[in-house]
Amino acid sequence: MDLKILSLATDKTTDKLQEFLQTLKADDLASLLESQAVKGRAVGTFLRAILKGSPCSEEDGALRRYKIYSCCIQLVESGDLQQDVASEIIGLLMLEVHHFPGPLLVDLANDFVGAVREDRLVNGKSLELLPIILTALATKKEGLTCGKGDLNGEECKRQLIDTLCSVRWAQRYVIQLTSVFKDVRLTPEEMKLVVAKVLTMFSRLNLQEIPPLVYQLLVLSSKGSRRSVLDGIIAFFRELDKQHSAEQSSDELSELVTAPADELHHVEGTIILHIVFAIKLDCELGRELLKHLKAGQQGDPSKCLCPFSIALLLSLTRIQRFEEQVFDFLKTSVVKSFKDLQLLQGSKFLQTLVPQRTCVSTMILEVVKNSVHSWDHVTQGLIEFGFILMDSYGPKKILDGKAVEIGSSLSKMTNQHACKLGADILLETFKIHEMIRQEILEQVLNRVVTRTSSPISHFLDLFSDIIMYAPLILQSCSKVTETFDYLSFLPLQTVQGLLKAVQPLLKISMSMRDSLILVLRKALFASQLDARKSAVAGFLLLLKNFKVLGSLPSSQCTQSIGVTQVHVDVHSRYSAVANETFCLEIIDSLKRCLGQQADVRLMLYEGFYDVLRRNSQLASSIMQTLFSQLKQFYEPEPDLLPPLKLGACVLTQGSQTFLQEPLGHLLSCIQHCLAWYKSRVVPLQQGDEGEEEQEEEELYHELDDMLESITIRMIKSELEDFELDKSADFSQNNNVGIKNNICASLVMGVCEVLMEYNFSISNFSKSKSEEILSLFMCYKKFSDILSEKAGKGKAKMASKASDSLLSMKFVSDLLTALFRDSIQSHEESLSVLRSSSEFMHYALNVALQKVQQLTRTGCVSGPDGQNPDRIFQHLCDITRVLFWRYTSIPTSVEESAKKEKGKSISLLCLEALQKTFSAVLQFYQPKVQQFLQALDVMSTEEEEAGVTVTQRASFQIRQFQRSLLNLLSSQEEDFNSKEALLLVTVLSTLSKLLEPTSPQFVQMLSWTSKICKEHSQEDASFCKSLMSLFFSLHVLYKSPVTLLRDLSQDIHGQLGDIDQDVEIEKTDHFAIVNLRTAAPTVCLLVLSQAEKVLEEVDWLITKIKGSVNQETLSDEMTPEDASSQAVPPTVHIEKAITMQLGTLVTFFHELVQTALPSGSCVDTLLKDLSKIYSTLTAFVKYYLQVCQSSRRIPNTVEKLVKLSGSHLTPVCYSFISYVQNKSSNNPKCPEKEKAAVSKSMAKVLRETKPIPNLVFAIEQYEKFLIQLSKKSKVNLMQHMKLSTSRDFKIKGNVLDMVLREEGEDENEEGTASAHTQQDREPAKKRRKKCLS
Repeated sequence: MDLKILSLATDKTTDKLQEFLQTLKADDLASLLESQAVKGRAVGTFLRAILKGSPCSEEDGALRRYKIYSCCIQLVESGDLQQDVASEIIGLLMLEVHHFPGPLLVDLANDFVGAVREDRLVNGKSLELLPIILTALATKKEGLTCGKGDLNGEECKRQLIDTLCSVRWAQRYVIQLTSVFKDVRLTPEEMKLVVAKVLTMFSRLNLQEIPPLVYQLLVLSSKGSRRSVLDGIIAFFRELDKQHSAEQSSDELSELVTAPADELHHVEGTIILHIVFAIKLDCELGRELLKHLKAGQQGDPSKCLCPFSIALLLSLTRIQRFEEQVFDFLKTSVVKSFKDLQLLQGSKFLQTLVPQRTCVSTMILEVVKNSVHSWDHVTQGLIEFGFILMDSYGPKKILDGKAVEIGSSLSKMTNQHACKLGADILLETFKIHEMIRQEILEQVLNRVVTRTSSPISHFLDLFSDIIMYAPLILQSCSKVTETFDYLSFLPLQTVQGLLKAVQPLLKISMSMRDSLILVLRKALFASQLDARKSAVAGFLLLLKNFKVLGSLPSSQCTQSIGVTQVHVDVHSRYSAVANETFCLEIIDSLKRCLGQQADVRLMLYEGFYDVLRRNSQLASSIMQTLFSQLKQFYEPEPDLLPPLKLGACVLTQGSQTFLQEPLGHLLSCIQHCLAWYKSRVVPLQQGDEGEEEQEEEELYHELDDMLESITIRMIKSELEDFELDKSADFSQNNNVGIKNNICASLVMGVCEVLMEYNFSISNFSKSKSEEILSLFMCYKKFSDILSEKAGKGKAKMASKASDSLLSMKFVSDLLTALFRDSIQSHEESLSVLRSSSEFMHYALNVALQKVQQLTRTGCVSGPDGQNPDRIFQHLCDITRVLFWRYTSIPTSVEESAKKEKGKSISLLCLEALQKTFSAVLQFYQPKVQQFLQALDVMSTEEEEAGVTVTQRASFQIRQFQRSLLNLLSSQEEDFNSKEALLLVTVLSTLSKLLEPTSPQFVQMLSWTSKICKEHSQEDASFCKSLMSLFFSLHVLYKSPVTLLRDLSQDIHGQLGDIDQDVEIEKTDHFAIVNLRTAAPTVCLLVLSQAEKVLEEVDWLITKIKGSVNQETLSDEMTPEDASSQAVPPTVHIEKAITMQLGTLVTFFHELVQTALPSGSCVDTLLKDLSKIYSTLTAFVKYYLQVCQSSRRIPNTVEKLVKLSGSHLTPVCYSFISYVQNKSSNNPKCPEKEKAAVSKSMAKVLRETKPIPNLVFAIEQYEKFLIQLSKKSKVNLMQHMKLSTSRDFKIKGNVLDMVLREEGEDENEEGTASAHTQQDREPAKKRRKKCLS
């Protein structure tokens, strides 16, 4: 039978074949076809023959063809056929589909839909036919019965696609069904349906099935709906990542059985590759991705930015045309995220309205962590982005060797966070990916070497962290060794940072150490001073960190570069003997530096003590070196005065005179080394002393004798002995004067060192105390002369020379002895020192200077000055003593006892306290608990446990509150404004330690409020400081708008109204607001606070605008959900904004009617009025947007508009007239008329410049109100009065003058009547105009 069909098919005509096929039953034909297909014998030829004999032009043929198609589809789906046979059958069927009549095409398509619905497909191979059927159907123009009515082909196709998308798809055919639509021409509506259906299937598939489905979806997206596709993919993985992180954070097993994290991240990596590949082929897809993410940034960024989307963006940077756009977008997102976070943290009002979202920085670090799962396409983008952040937001300027941030405090903090994020990205990437370590290291070192003019401390910190993580990996890194070659050309600060960072490598790599020493030896004799200083710094660091066998363990060795950083035994590679030889060689090299400039010597003297403390075996060499140096300047004759050759310390070359030997620093170094030797070495050497020890002992005794001799002779020396009496020349214009200044400073330094030396050996003997006091008097003589002789308006000395040589430890011990030591045996000795108030003042001034130096540079001069832990300990000791002294003896008691020039001791204590609290918060934030604990000397260890920082800070605050209350309660003439100002500053600093949710914080706020309400002080600076504290506390508790309104009423009451005929009823909400403080002090403060509130409101409006945009987009994708949302999520924010703006309108209503003095108050008020109108305009624009989604305007907003129209706009115009009249009536000085005119004009110009801006802002507000009225069908303009025409102004006085001149020629009666008529007529016109 099959052979007959094949033979008939070879005929030219098909008549016989058709007749024969009609004789066969459909089932027989199907069986025959099935047997042929299963055997695989020439099934293609057989099928062609049947199709040839079944033409679609005849009804029977068309039906037979339809049945053959159905049979073939079943055969293909059965899985009994070989792959090539099935493909051949499907290929043939595809070619013949377009011959089918429309109704049969509909039936065929419905068969497919039914098969999908009933899950009858076995392998889905036949689905390849469906796009051809749908395409053919779309070309049919005739009416077809499809579903409920007659439709044309295109409509039938739409209905079939709708039906197909509404039925349930089996999991195993999702990819094939998606593939079907890529070959069908789809309308935008059909495209949306298909994309929405495919996206809903994501959650039902296994993870491994998602990448091929995404690939098919991306191919499909070339037809349209690109944004929906990308949004759906990103949203799916965002939720999946959230589920995983929630599972990891919770201990219990999640109900959802999700895939392991590594599998998820591998799948994400594959999908990112698919998307990037698709974007390379279709740039429009990339543009849509960026548009989608930028649009989402305005509302809630966490809805569009997530670890997956960030990783996708970073991969996108590999495409050149998107690289710059992506990095700009990510930079903006990071900065915006940090700014939003800071704005939220600084305002309780915002915290209650906006929940805190995940920061973008956390997401980026999550991407770094996930990139370990073969995300090679992401890592390059991560590295580039890390460096972009560090380059863009690192410190920008160097001032006095220290990096300085420029800009407001908010932008400073944001920049610091962004820079830190960049460093974290690079460090974490370095840890995870071995392949790119070399690249990161090279880029960091390139920046260290090439950026000599800009600060690079952030890169040095990163470099140090990298070395700390992997010292053994980097020990053979050639790039580090190459960097050493540039040391001579780098700034000293950079060299010190770089060498500190590489210390761990030098301990384990001999070749690296040798390379460094070669470079340093060359630099030691370079022509540039900075290169020599760098060499000394490098050698000192080496000496500190290479232990010699037998050296004492240093309990103080707590600097950031210690042996403990490298987890290897240093002595396993290098013997201690080799270390000793190496160190002695370095000391020999350094001895040559003692003949170089003073700056180089200074570095040596400051570094030798640290070396000695860490490497005690080098003591002999170092002390011998110092002893030899001192002998050059020491007068050995016991009766010779003065005991030191000061002339040899100063060098004059030509017309220049400069310091050659910093003698004070040399003596200070010797004194500290001696003290260390006595306290650490001598106790261990008792009993068994060898020859070497005896030689050392003799050296130390000789040094002691020299210092003792210098002390005695310095006390005996008079000013004339130094040739520095009052008649000497101290001017800075000639060599003699400069030399005398230098010598006087040297003597003062020597006196300070000797005071410290004698105190350390005194053991509280009375004679030593008398010597210390005598040395101080010597110091004071020179200090007084320098102060007296210093020219007015000129700097006395360089800051380095004026820094005290006393060590911070000595200052701490001295203050403790002077103020807290009550031991009976010490009484006689200390009473000598206590008897001199000048000495007490001096001790406190030095303490203050040390703390200021710490705040300025981050370290202090003298031993342990670079050791943060030791500095912190001294700070605690000093603060404890100062705190006790200030709270025990109030200033009022002290001042009534004795009136002295200058500040009292208590006031100095308070000033130093204020500086120490600020320094601790700036540099030791993590140690605040320890610091406050050290201040509380009365508590026991049992009481310490469980006491929070807030509780400790609150205790200290109460002490200062008591002091301030006592001060405010005193008589007006006894009020010390300096002390009050310092107390408020201390309270402000301590209040930052209080938790805003704690009862202690509320207590602090209510206390500050009470002070402001009850105490009236006319001191402007105190008022400003107190009100600033009040506002800073209030914003962390609730919004300050009601407070601003009350203060504005007080200001209005105090200063009076702009209309002098109006009497204002004075309010007394806050007594601190009085005639002296109301303007400009309080006025500028409240305006500044109002600006911040407006900034917050603007931020909220931008936020809800973005949310509305996101809702609009999601409604477009899912229109059926739009009507179901009864209450929009932004309603509570809208209400809060309305309340804020309403209260601010009343606040400005008061201030605008206040007779403010010309100047800053008027300028600021005009600018802020423009701002509130701009904010009101933004709010109106938001409602214009909202009206599109068929929402009506709330009543509260109508009331706000009414309030602005009745209470603000009219008085604004009155205020403008008041300002202009005040400017024009400004009197001028007759004798300096020209100067006065120009000055007055400049002033008028400055004052009236903001006026056009304000008028424009009002008119813009009214313009958008008109638009909103039309859109919302609510007449919002009924409350707005017509604006004053500002195009021209009739000046009455000028008009009168012109009229008088004209009337002189006429008779008196005529003149009078004409004048009256002319005078009245314009008034009538103007009135009519206003009414109209």
